[in-house]
Amino acid sequence: MSEQLEIIKKQSDVEVEFVLNGRLDTLTCPKLEEELKTLDGIIKVVFDLKDLKYISSAGLRIILSLVRRYNDSFSLRNVSKDILEILEITGFIDFVTVE
Repeated sequence: MSEQLEIIKKQSDVEVEFVLNGRLDTLTCPKLEEELKTLDGIIKVVFDLKDLKYISSAGLRIILSLVRRYNDSFSLRNVSKDILEILEITGFIDFVTVE
């Protein structure tokens, strides 16, 4: 059984930060995708991954779509060693900004 995904959204006028806690996988991605539909007028998006335990290819697909939409105005923050390893293995580290 999949662990839940907790999403904490911190938003200012033009920037939004999503703090993700748990697992970002096929079962939990729809919850995040719903949150991402509310980004009208936002010019910078940050994912804080300090408490993210796992990311699947479905989660990576969301990251890829945000990179395409926001370019350098999308970044990942507080990436754990395990998630960083997934980004390196998949090649995402080459085009995703990691703070």
